Formats: sequence, structure tokens, C-alpha cells
Amino acid sequence: MSADAHRHPTPAAPAAPSPGAPAQPGASPAGPVPHAGTPRASASGAPTPASSAHQAAPGRNPAGADPQAAVPSSYGTGVPAAPGPHPAAPAAQPAPASDTVPTGAPAAPVQGPPVQGRPPVSGTGVRLDRRASDEGVAGGDDYTLQAPDPRVAPEPHTAVCVACRAGRVDDDGYCENCGHAQPRERDHMEQECGPVAAVSDRGLRHHRNEDAFAVGTTTLPDGAPVSVAVVCDGVSSATRPDEASLAASRAANASLLDALPRGTHPQHAMHEAILAASEAVNALAGEQLSEAREHAPQQNAPACTIVGAVVTAGLLVVGWVGDSRVYWIPVDRSAPAARLTEDDSWAAQMVAAGLMGEAEAYADHRAHAITGWLGADAYELEPHTAAFKPDRPGVVVVCTDGLWNYAESADDMAEAVPADAAARPLHAARVLVGHALDGGGHDNVTVALVPFPAVPQGAGSA
Repeated sequence: MSADAHRHPTPAAPAAPSPGAPAQPGASPAGPVPHAGTPRASASGAPTPASSAHQAAPGRNPAGADPQAAVPSSYGTGVPAAPGPHPAAPAAQPAPASDTVPTGAPAAPVQGPPVQGRPPVSGTGVRLDRRASDEGVAGGDDYTLQAPDPRVAPEPHTAVCVACRAGRVDDDGYCENCGHAQPRERDHMEQECGPVAAVSDRGLRHHRNEDAFAVGTTTLPDGAPVSVAVVCDGVSSATRPDEASLAASRAANASLLDALPRGTHPQHAMHEAILAASEAVNALAGEQLSEAREHAPQQNAPACTIVGAVVTAGLLVVGWVGDSRVYWIPVDRSAPAARLTEDDSWAAQMVAAGLMGEAEAYADHRAHAITGWLGADAYELEPHTAAFKPDRPGVVVVCTDGLWNYAESADDMAEAVPADAAARPLHAARVLVGHALDGGGHDNVTVALVPFPAVPQGAGSA
């Protein structure tokens, strides 16, 4: 994330939650699907928003094409293909080009034509037809090449750059020839779990994805379905921000899926989930070797933001620390959309204090300096939670600033969300990520969509 690259020491302004929404049935969880080989080209267009605080390393650009597998070039030693009285020649002579066999894959049994009245040769080897000597004379030049021995693993092949297709890829994932960053597993991730779906993308400017998400479904003690979505954004100025976001999202999701079936109130469960995420990020700082801290004392501890949503029948609970957001979008657009979270940021603090208007505050270069985050060097942790009871079906959008920088207001977000988002959440999540990439893709982009079901008749509204 870029918006989080600067941390502000001033305490966060009190959050003022706005109206929101309830829940949806679920299905069994499914693992995220990586799309590491998706090529991306740098987009031109909108100027870099204030949220973009870091750029990709010089000379290291996003991956552009799928890697090609190298082909083995040596044969193993195997069982002779055609038994006979003559031993194989000690050294194979070059064969004509038309007789060569592609290396790298086990050769299928090949039947050669009869030679001087002998029966065809067949077996596991590949026969290269040459003029054979008389049967029974030792030292004849009739021989077969053996297929690779499946018990002998081929030597590992050096990865080739997907961009220049010539350079060797180093251990850090960059081409030694052109400096191109190779695709990583987290460059593009998608997951659909029951009614919940999420998509995360590296974007067009950063060399890695420092966002992470976790989604899931479970049931309450009465059997009612509940959906959960957690999105985290690594603080770029900290060490290992990608690890921080991943640890936090997993810990919060596990905490929620454990507490909700036991009857814990969703709002309390969300509060505890954020604390669990904080502990997971703090543990990363403890893993750093003392020697590493001595050599880089100026580096901050791993850190990230977090935002989550729990949707049950008739109730929507959100929780957050930092500047990732939750939006409420009614399905029929018959009511206005709403942002349900308040940023822990310099701009939000100025607006809350009445010192600046929202437009003026967010136009300032200090707008995205965050005042709250998860991490060992964070100030006093103050998880924000809020509960809402929407009176109509809708869609809950949980996202990082990589998306909302291109649809900041609730109305802008509602315009970007497809009309069929509640019925096709994964498709809608892809559309929203595409919206950010089309706008410039200056930051990592992550969004989770949780449909909010029709409210039972007689339910209250918030």
C-alpha cells in the first residue's frame, strides 16, 4: 500500500459510523486461486494519487508473459530396449537429422523396419536405423538409444525471464539480464466462498503485492448462515509488509470463524479478531534476528491496516484500524450508498476537528498519512467497530485504498459496482479491480464483496 507508507504520531480521530447493512448464507470455503502468470503492461492516464508512496525498483518492471518450461536434454540409463546377443556400441555415432529424437520426454516404443531379414525391433528404446553387421558378430554397430530412466530425476532447469526470454532469473525473482520482475503467486489472487468473493492484484506500478484478504462462511448457534471478509494492506515503509498483511488477515478470519459459531456477538467477535490480528503482526517483529535489527535499526516493525465485515441475517458488523474501508451499496440503488468506516488518517483527523473540509483535506499531500495501524511499533491500539441493520438487500464492499483512490465517495463506488454484484460477486470484484487498473493501478488493489440478503419483514433499520 502506498497510503500507509507514512505514519502520523497523532492519535486517531473518533470514528463516526454511517448507516449500513445485514447478512447472507454461505458455503464451504475454498482456497485462493493464484494467477501468477498474468501479463501486465504499464498503463498511462491519471496522475499518481497521493496514496502512491513507493514505486517499483528501477529497471524492474511487472511481468509480461508466461514463463516457458525448459526441456531436459539428457537421457538416463535404462533397461535395454531390445535384447540380443550383441552389446551396445561403447559410443553412439551422430545420426542423420531425420533420425533425431526430441529430448526431454520419455520416448514411445518405436518399431523399426526389418533389416536384412531380421524381425522389427520394438521395445522401450528408440531405434536409429543404420546398416547392421551380420548377426552373431560381436562389435556390430546396430544399437538402440535408451529412454530416460523414470527413477532418475532430471537436473533442475534454470528459470528463464518471461520478458526478454533470455536472461536467468535470480533467487529474488528478477531477471539478471533485463531486471524484469517475474510473476509471483500473490500477484493476482481470487477466491469465492459461498456468497462471498474477493480479488487482489499487484497493480501496475509495484513490484509485489502487499495486500492480503481472507473470506469464509460459517453458521451461528441457531444454524443461521454468516459470511466473513477481512482485507489487510501492508504498510510500505515497514519491513515485511506483505507478511504482515497475510498474517493479520489469516488470524482475524480464524478468530471470527471460531467465535461466531460459539455464540459470540458479531461486534464483540470483530473486536477480538482485530486484537488477534494485531498479535499475529507483533509476533513477526519478534521473529526478526537481533543481528538484523542491529544492521538496520532504522527499519520499522512489520505493520498493516485491517478492515473486516461480518454479515448475518439482518445485521452487518464492520471493524477496522487504518484507512482501508467498507462501503454499503443498495442493490436497487433506491437509497443512497454509504461509507461505513472512518479513516485513521491525517485527512480524517483534520475533517473531524473541523479544521478543514473533506475535499481540501484529502487534496493535501499529507492526506493519506495514517494514524492507526497494526504492528509492534503502533501507538495504543484502538479497534473501531460498528453495527448496522440495513432495511433492504445490498452489497458490502470491503477494500484497500488501492481501489477507493479511484472511487472515493460512496456515490462513486456505487457507480463502479456492477448492478448484478449481489448475484455475481466474483465477477463484480474483478470489475472493481479492473476499474482501479484502468485508472492507473498505482497501488496494490484488493476488494471483497459480501452480498447482504433481503431483510426479513419486520426487521428494524439503522
